[in-house]
Amino acid sequence: MADNNGSQKVPTRRDVLKYGGAVGGSGLLAGCAGVFGADTESTPTETSTEESTDTSEETSTPESTSYSVTMEPMGEVQFESVPETWAPYSGDYADMAVALGQADGITGIGGADRYYTYLYDELNGVSIDREVIESNPEVRTKEQFYELDSDVHLYDPQMLVNWFDWDQSDVEEISENVGPFFANLIFRREDGWHDYRYYTLYEAFEKVAEMFQEQERYRAFAELHEEFISDIQKQLPPAGERPRVMLLYKQTQEADTFSPYRLNDMGTSKKQWHDLGVSDAITGTGIEGISTTDRGELDYETLLEIDPEALLIRGYGRMSVSEFRDTVLQKFRDHPIGSELTAVQNGRVYRGGFLYQGPIHNLFLTERAAKQMYPDVFGDVTSDNELFDRQRVADIVNGEF
Repeated sequence: MADNNGSQKVPTRRDVLKYGGAVGGSGLLAGCAGVFGADTESTPTETSTEESTDTSEETSTPESTSYSVTMEPMGEVQFESVPETWAPYSGDYADMAVALGQADGITGIGGADRYYTYLYDELNGVSIDREVIESNPEVRTKEQFYELDSDVHLYDPQMLVNWFDWDQSDVEEISENVGPFFANLIFRREDGWHDYRYYTLYEAFEKVAEMFQEQERYRAFAELHEEFISDIQKQLPPAGERPRVMLLYKQTQEADTFSPYRLNDMGTSKKQWHDLGVSDAITGTGIEGISTTDRGELDYETLLEIDPEALLIRGYGRMSVSEFRDTVLQKFRDHPIGSELTAVQNGRVYRGGFLYQGPIHNLFLTERAAKQMYPDVFGDVTSDNELFDRQRVADIVNGEF
């Protein structure tokens, strides 16, 4: 099939696997039948013919490597072999692939600016080629998908339709000519167009593990995660002593305003806050969370009316604790209304975590959040106190488990 530039698509490795493998298998079957017929022992003709035929059919039929995995919104997706190259839209699915030992296969990403790979520096032997990512940092057009020629695309196809004006025919074209789409937009649950099933972080991670045929690695991660969260939750103070928290996106350049997030929408970008049992300060206020169709903003006066015990500001994922305090927190302190906020007066204004977090990111972000919310229990956020075993994580990623 010709692409939208009118050029003929060159057969890819997937074409060879899908079609060339079938041809090779047929030749093997024919050749083996002749060999078994010549080497049968001297027994009655009827028996010899039966045995040689049966043996030939049993031993020379090539074993199929194809399999399928079902995930919404794609439905059942067929794979002729395990994907070797992949392109994700965001850091959550990229991080899943890294956790499953697939880092070498990345070809590009939909949003490099929100994929925080520096966390891998704390894990021995875990890394990803940032040069490849920066070479293709915003993969969002059909032409780019053709150029990268990835085996699988970790994009929710309906996100492409609703965010980047793709048609369903465009999705089908890339799926057929390049490689299938396989993802579900899970970081938030506030978009009206997402009228199909959502997945938790580990439900989506399990699907990606099936797709890469890395179920054993997934189970090792799931076990580590369960132990980690259980240990933290056992140490949490009673519900009545936990802080009321407000999660915001950073100020716009034009004015001193913020975009609100709802903590109770169960999107995976808020997973650490759910696991830590904090309450959403804007519950019952009538304020809606940011979404594709709602870009509402709040001013300092509205923040003071709500007056949360802790403020979480997103959009500063690459800032250190000290940089954040010297810039963002200081700006609140310098503002005539912002300085009146309880969270500001108590120094409880923190980085709010990543929009897109996978299983490795989540371990680090949960550790950070536990220190932010409960420093008396887990230590200050600037402390070196580690709440999970870095080496155990590295061992799983590197296949040593």
